[in-house]
Formats: sequence, C-alpha cells, structure tokens
Amino acid sequence: MSYRKLQRTKSQRKALLRSLTTDLIIHERLITTEARAKEVRGTVEKMITLGKRGDLHARRQAAAYVRQEIADVQEVDGKPVVKNALQKLFTDIAPRYADRKGGYTRILKTAPRRGDAAPMVIIELV
Repeated sequence: MSYRKLQRTKSQRKALLRSLTTDLIIHERLITTEARAKEVRGTVEKMITLGKRGDLHARRQAAAYVRQEIADVQEVDGKPVVKNALQKLFTDIAPRYADRKGGYTRILKTAPRRGDAAPMVIIELV
C-alpha cells in the first residue's frame, strides 16, 4: 500500500488526517497543500460512504475516526441546539450523496504558497 508520509511519524500523520477530515466535514471546503489534500481525499470519501450506510456500526466506525468538534449551533424554541461533526456527516452530508457512487470531493489548484512555493489547492465537497 503506497501513501504519502508527509514528513511525519505515524501518530502525527494520523492526527493530521483526522483533523483535516473533521475540518472538511465541518467547513466543506479547505485550503491546504496538494499532498495533504490528496491524502485526506481518501479518508473523507470513506467517512461519507459510512454516512451513506447509516447503520449503528457505520456510525461507531466514523465516531472512532472523526473528532468530536462542534459543527453548528442553532436556536430552536429559545434553546441552543449543538450539532457536532459526526451528526453533520450523517444528517446533512451523507443524504446529499445518496445517489452518487463515489467522487465526493473536488481538488482545485491555486497559486503556490508564499515563502516556500508549496503547491496549494482547495479541496471541497462536490
């Protein structure tokens, strides 16, 4: 199995990919380097596929990977309702792709980063 190591140890790489995956689920669009975007694309697509399955086992598998961060706060009947990233994945994002077989993300190239000229991209949900 080939993958990009991103010049990090295994634990650092896993934490980076978990954070990027969670942020992409919350914000639905990120600006990052090309290598990071290509790596996170696979994990995000796996999480959306789990969200499309929607059963308890899929929810627990996704919960083991996605960080528990607040995605949205709304007011219903004067009470704040907090939605975390996992709830957003299963209630908002997954139903959007119910009839789609894959390819949930898009990578668009942008200008190189100032300073080190790293190739930058925008990764977003389609």
